Amino acid sequence: MTQRVWHRPSLLAVALTIAGCAAFCALGVWQLERMAAKEKFLTAFEEAPKSAPVELDTVRDIADDTRYPHVRARGHFVRDRSYLFDEQFHNGRTGVRVIAVFDTGTDRLLLVDRGWLAWNHAPGTQPDMPALPTQTQITGIYAPYPGSGIRVGGNPLPAQTTWPKLTLHLDPKEIAADLGKPVLPRVLLSDPDAASGFVREWTPNVMPPARHGAYAFQWFAFAVAAIAAFVVVHWRKVDNA
Repeated sequence: MTQRVWHRPSLLAVALTIAGCAAFCALGVWQLERMAAKEKFLTAFEEAPKSAPVELDTVRDIADDTRYPHVRARGHFVRDRSYLFDEQFHNGRTGVRVIAVFDTGTDRLLLVDRGWLAWNHAPGTQPDMPALPTQTQITGIYAPYPGSGIRVGGNPLPAQTTWPKLTLHLDPKEIAADLGKPVLPRVLLSDPDAASGFVREWTPNVMPPARHGAYAFQWFAFAVAAIAAFVVVHWRKVDNA
């Protein structure tokens, strides 16, 4: 007759199982905390355009990457300088984000993301870009430079002699060298405007909360698996002759 009998585990096996479960649970809780923080942050980001804008000068060198203040900048657009941030997608369509240069009258220029435009890259064409506004005051979310994934190739800007210039990366150092003047450490994501001709649906460049939730589930599953493995190893079948 065969039955299962509990075999007393060694102290080392107990210690390793407890330590592993504690570590997995701690990582799971950490991911849940990150998920809650991201949800709170994304809610604040969505509410930012609804808040009264603050002057750009008060936050121009902000170091906190989790803050996206709604700001007001004063100056004028530099009309013969702009960039097309390529391979940007919206609702499955290929296009570009149009990056304008705004002179605030200080020692550094402000890059302004005017929004997304569809463009199929047909030879000899340019995106149908609305004219620069004449306004001397603009508002938007003051955000870190967008990420652009793994970089392949060098700096494409010096080789281009006509404007707007096409780029797959928004590198502040390269753009500053291209413009011959320093730029601010963040870009301004222009406030939504139905009459602008651009799509302005901004999302911060952060890991979505759902992914943190998935990682949390994974870590808790590891803890359960460790306990299950401990039980299986020590709850063995024996033959009673």
